[in-house]
Amino acid sequence: MAGGYTKYGCFTTYHPRRPFSRSPVGTSYTYPELSLTVGKIDPRHETKAGITHCFVNLGSDHPSIIEAMVKGQNEKKGQFPRIITCPNEMVALSMADGYARLTNKPQCVIVHVDVGTQGLGAAVHNASCGRAPVLIFAGLSPFTIEGEMRGSRTEYIHWIQDVPDQKAIVAQYCRYTGEIKTGKNIKQMVNRALQFAMSDPKGPVYLVGAREAMEEDLEPYHLEQGHWHPVEPSALTQGAVESIAKTLVEAKEPLLISGYSGRNHAAVPELVKLTEMVKGLRVLDTGGSDMCFPADSRASLGVRYGVDTSIETADVILVVDCDVPWINTQCHPKKDAKIIHIDIDPLKQQMPVFYLAAMARYRADSCTAFKQLHTYINGNEELSKKVSTYDDRWENLEKQHKKRLEIINHIARPGDDGNYNVSYLTACVRKAVPKDTIFCIEAVTNTAFVADQIQASIPGSWINCGGGGLGWSGGGALGVKMATDAEGEKKFVCQIVGDGTFLFSVPGSVYWISQRYKIPVLTIILNNKGWNAPRKSLLLVHPDGLGSKVSNEELNISFTPTPDYAGIAKAAAGHNLWAEHASTAKELNELLPKAVEAVMNGMGAVLDAHLDGPQGKYGGGKAALVG
Repeated sequence: MAGGYTKYGCFTTYHPRRPFSRSPVGTSYTYPELSLTVGKIDPRHETKAGITHCFVNLGSDHPSIIEAMVKGQNEKKGQFPRIITCPNEMVALSMADGYARLTNKPQCVIVHVDVGTQGLGAAVHNASCGRAPVLIFAGLSPFTIEGEMRGSRTEYIHWIQDVPDQKAIVAQYCRYTGEIKTGKNIKQMVNRALQFAMSDPKGPVYLVGAREAMEEDLEPYHLEQGHWHPVEPSALTQGAVESIAKTLVEAKEPLLISGYSGRNHAAVPELVKLTEMVKGLRVLDTGGSDMCFPADSRASLGVRYGVDTSIETADVILVVDCDVPWINTQCHPKKDAKIIHIDIDPLKQQMPVFYLAAMARYRADSCTAFKQLHTYINGNEELSKKVSTYDDRWENLEKQHKKRLEIINHIARPGDDGNYNVSYLTACVRKAVPKDTIFCIEAVTNTAFVADQIQASIPGSWINCGGGGLGWSGGGALGVKMATDAEGEKKFVCQIVGDGTFLFSVPGSVYWISQRYKIPVLTIILNNKGWNAPRKSLLLVHPDGLGSKVSNEELNISFTPTPDYAGIAKAAAGHNLWAEHASTAKELNELLPKAVEAVMNGMGAVLDAHLDGPQGKYGGGKAALVG
């Protein structure tokens, strides 16, 4: 009888041809086919694809994957993706998300059938809104029952987890979903998925495959990886460049609103050049998902979520890579303002309701567009002559920027009672950590205050979720730290997170992973006794309603008395974690250097920062229910 080949990942083994006989439950199959994720991350291709890590939560659909992992790790050391065990799926995807955001290299997540897919939870929303290129693979329950094929059902749960349309669970958040129906074109299927993940607007992709397909015998075959590049970024047309440049130069009070253009680190200096060319052009960040513009530039207006006076007074507004430039019910441009929109996704195709009153909109890469604009203005005699007369506007921006920083510095002071606010806390953190620290921020209602004090000026040094699924920063910070270490930069990573969001991040999983894989991150928990965002939302709709007159306890948004946040993290890390509580400014200044030192020495650190006093907070001496 003719022999055949079985693929372990992409490692080929010859074996005698075996008939697919019906086998009793519990039969152990010896020759698993390639796993989906490891199949794509063929060591011969993974460097080109950029995939270096698999974040896994394994189950009964993964026998062939597990076999391939063992074989690959044993035989292809240094050329095989690193496997990271993640006890929780949301943390797994958040780690892959963080890694991909910093490096712009897609990473992989493996989860277990429908339930593992559901376990991804809000992380799928975050990867989609945050445009993180991630490949997700989940198995399907076997489709044969009586041993007709290798991989047939062998366990009770295979019936329970057989659902009508598993892809539908996450399809609306993904750039592409597909099913691996045979191993014969598995490389093409995964490369196609990665093309979607890496083509703008980037985002998660989702593939599924039943055990039978994963167990299929294959003849080895080669795929030319160079034929599977993502779509190249697009540029503005020459007519668009001329029109936008002329409009910007002739504006009296021009404003550029960014959101996530800084994901491409090269876009930041190009935008700086544009503001230096068009003196008087200011930049407002209303996304906060990436460091889009350096805070130390006189043209910077900082981070504000869709509400700022500059929006109301500008006569020309250039919106670039931004999901929410302003919140119409709170703030909007004046009626005669000229609005131009440049975006990799100008129609926001995954938002049912979105529109801007723009005179023109263009689908273009922001880095390319910035370079086109400042190059054209510099080379156009009429426009370059006009901007050369704007020195007074440039000097005025310097005065306004200086005044803004003075106000920010004034706020960052401890109270007379020895307590401290989020501004003072963040200012202390900024001074305590290295200058090139990467901040992973999930501060919710405190984000603007945190941004004001961090004053990020290095591309890639500020990363926010970009979505609305709280809990991203726990796994996200670990992924970012892994990425900077893998890239050889080994930068310090600091997570600043709200107390409610900290609980959403599944700290039991986060800090176990941190200890298991030695990923030291500094976590600062903004402890304000619960969720303040729902109160803000309530007051925006019912400013004088019944809820405006009652306590957070009565609104059911209080965590008083608070959990021992630092203790939760320390327990999950097997007590191999620096963990403390800071109730006063004095304690903060004593503990913060120790926390930084611990991280610098390779141990994770968690500081529970008691904002505005210790009342009702664990470790503050008054952990009692306070109204």
